[in-house]
Amino acid sequence: MFGVTILGNNSALPAYDRHPTSQVVTLDQFQFLIDCGEGTQMQLARYKIRRSRINHIFISHLHGDHYFGLPGLITSMGLLGRDTDLHLYGPPLIMPILDLMLQAADTQFGYTLHFHPLESEGILLDDPKFTVECFRVFHRIECWGFIFREKKKPRKINKETIGSYHLPAGYYERLKLGENIVTENGQLILNENVTIANSPAKSYAYCGDTMYNLSVAEKVKDVTLLYHETTYLKDLNDRAKQRFHSTTAQAADIALRANAKNLLIGHFSSKYEELNQFLDEAREIFPATDLAIEGVTYRVL
Repeated sequence: MFGVTILGNNSALPAYDRHPTSQVVTLDQFQFLIDCGEGTQMQLARYKIRRSRINHIFISHLHGDHYFGLPGLITSMGLLGRDTDLHLYGPPLIMPILDLMLQAADTQFGYTLHFHPLESEGILLDDPKFTVECFRVFHRIECWGFIFREKKKPRKINKETIGSYHLPAGYYERLKLGENIVTENGQLILNENVTIANSPAKSYAYCGDTMYNLSVAEKVKDVTLLYHETTYLKDLNDRAKQRFHSTTAQAADIALRANAKNLLIGHFSSKYEELNQFLDEAREIFPATDLAIEGVTYRVL
């Protein structure tokens, strides 16, 4: 399963039972936390997401609504007996902040916290099943977006036809890569006879807080699901620009230019109690839009 669960969908101030930004990306047996606003560990408990399954945390930037929940979460992980390594990716200044808090409380962990500073765009994680990369967005302070991409072999073994060829399993990886096979006795086996095309690899892009900038569309080109902040409705375009945020129309335009398959919008300003207008405005430009609602898991399809 490839999906994203929304833990917090609001901007700086919690309001109307909406919480600061946090999401969990699930990719097969892996779970990743993106941002960790205040109350994140309470939301994890509320939606029955086990902290122990999270081994990688990505922090987009150092505004409080995106990381104030982190000290509490990593401390709770220690109190609960965690002994597996935890990897943290974020702006370089986050570690001096955490170190000071942990030193002041004489906090000791039973696990190792590995810090990976975000300093340039590129691949952060390269696993046989997926990659995670970061890219810069355009906010008042340094801010990052993240893209999670599946890795898939081009072909799948056709179980209905492979058996008649009595091929050793050692040939399967070459077949999945699209190769024809010549057996030890000289028999040619055409790839198309024993494999079928795989489903396309899927991807999820998370745009941290950002003002409208066309280069973002290029960075998230052709993603399956794009999350883009929409702090304001379109009538507050000037305010969005002044505060380095985006509107509904701007997020939808980025999704359209990026050729994204689906758009998820969030980071709603606390000045709005009702969110239906956010959806209506975005769908005028990009119909395949959904609101990021807390507690809901959105499949990357």
